[in-house]
Amino acid sequence: MMERNAETFPILTEAEIDLFRAASHQRAFHAGEILFEPGGPTTKMFIVLEGSLEIIQPNSTEPIIVYGHGDFTGEMNVLTGGHALARCLARTAGIVLEVDRHVMRDVVAGHSALGEKVMRAYILRHTELLTRTSDSVVLVGSRHSADTLRVQQFLTRNSHPHQTIDVESDPAAMTLLEQFNVAITDVPVVICLGRQLLKNPSNEELAECLGYTSVLDSQQVRDCVVVGAGPAGLAAAIYGGSEGLDMLVLESTAPGGQAGSSSKIENYLGFPMGISGQDLADRAFTQAEKFGTEIAIARTAATLQCDKRPYRIVLGNNASVVARTVVIATGARYHKPPLETLSRFEGVGVYYSATAVEAKLCGTEEVIIVGGANSAGQAAVFLAATARKVYILVRGKGLSSTMSRYLIRRIEETPTIELLVETEIVELEGDSDLQRVTWLNKVTGERVTRAIGHVFMMTGASPNTEWLHDCVAIDDKGFIKVGTEITRDELATANWPLARQPYLFETSLPGVFAVGDVRANSVKRVASAVGEGSICIQLVHKALAE
Repeated sequence: MMERNAETFPILTEAEIDLFRAASHQRAFHAGEILFEPGGPTTKMFIVLEGSLEIIQPNSTEPIIVYGHGDFTGEMNVLTGGHALARCLARTAGIVLEVDRHVMRDVVAGHSALGEKVMRAYILRHTELLTRTSDSVVLVGSRHSADTLRVQQFLTRNSHPHQTIDVESDPAAMTLLEQFNVAITDVPVVICLGRQLLKNPSNEELAECLGYTSVLDSQQVRDCVVVGAGPAGLAAAIYGGSEGLDMLVLESTAPGGQAGSSSKIENYLGFPMGISGQDLADRAFTQAEKFGTEIAIARTAATLQCDKRPYRIVLGNNASVVARTVVIATGARYHKPPLETLSRFEGVGVYYSATAVEAKLCGTEEVIIVGGANSAGQAAVFLAATARKVYILVRGKGLSSTMSRYLIRRIEETPTIELLVETEIVELEGDSDLQRVTWLNKVTGERVTRAIGHVFMMTGASPNTEWLHDCVAIDDKGFIKVGTEITRDELATANWPLARQPYLFETSLPGVFAVGDVRANSVKRVASAVGEGSICIQLVHKALAE
């Protein structure tokens, strides 16, 4: 049984219970009744008024905790609308106060002390349950499969507990596949919550099974839809929700964006010891949910219909949402160098993020990092903790103009990191996965070929703006122009209909804003992205008032 403590399992006072009563109702339960099951919906909080409940982890009869008067059920999935990670069973007959998650959000948002108590408990419980329920999702895959890595990244970045079985190294893998009559060519295979088998699922299919996706009303007109849940998008979600706007965030993969894949961010205000991109994204996600913002995971914006207001955003599954204002926070992705075999090795030797998932694939082998910005430096220091050797390849003469000094010093002090300047990769070779890399020193002309099977591409930035289809003015690199950067000719071409000029962060479409890395001339830092997302909401208010 989980040890009880006041932070993880606080007891509500009578006054706190009364705050939930007005918009909730009492419900009687009998001994042995199941209030929710693992994998089932968990959209309600139950406050025990009489009797007792017990929380039981999957595949066990031993209770994790027993709840009595004043205790409340739930963890983070109540806020997100995800599936339950454990069973709630009535130990004795009694009565609970049944609180809908939307009511719970409103109450905790309006009472800070109570909100702190509930949120802290939910976060601590969620963390504990993740360590106890890792078999709620089983991934059977191969280290030589790019789709296996994609699924691993999706589960990890969304903080979903899972167990990974590798078909090459685990003798039980083939037995498991045979049990479900699945061929080796079907991997990756996901056994979802013990009840559904998915063969090489898309992110959307996986999200559907895990309960991440909600039905979006195509007729509901939102105050604001944010496209992208990186630091800028999450900041907009938090401030918009806290100020009472009807907010929806669309995110194609997982909260955090490119920053979410950072092993440690050490120059962000308020975290002197650093914080991982994953942890920062998880906290911001929780904060946005607390203020009532709806965040839809695995929902990809395919088209912005910009010919009339309110604007309609068509999603990848042909669903759509409507908004009076839009905040574009789709960020940027790393450049892909013009290497003939690059696409063949993506996910099987070529990676675009350096998290624990990729580090495990690399083990103690040698790795290469291409790029000289902070993300490359953070990846180098992180991977150097386990890799035998880390090579950093940059086209320039050094790192001083592109990387923070604290990272440069860390790299210089790490003996297993070697910096190769004015050097670039010219060839990638291998069979099913990457096995050899050739690089060229542009000054000496020396070519070096090494038996290295792991390359991290972290160079430059390409904006995620293809889905906009010329709806807004962009610069010659595809980044979105905003505010005074938009020329008179561009406004004329866009048929700008207002007497005023575009606001700061407003695009050539009235009420459509761009923040973070997708914006032209943005500062590629987490702090600046967060600042832009929060400032943007003040401009959204102005646009809504017009």
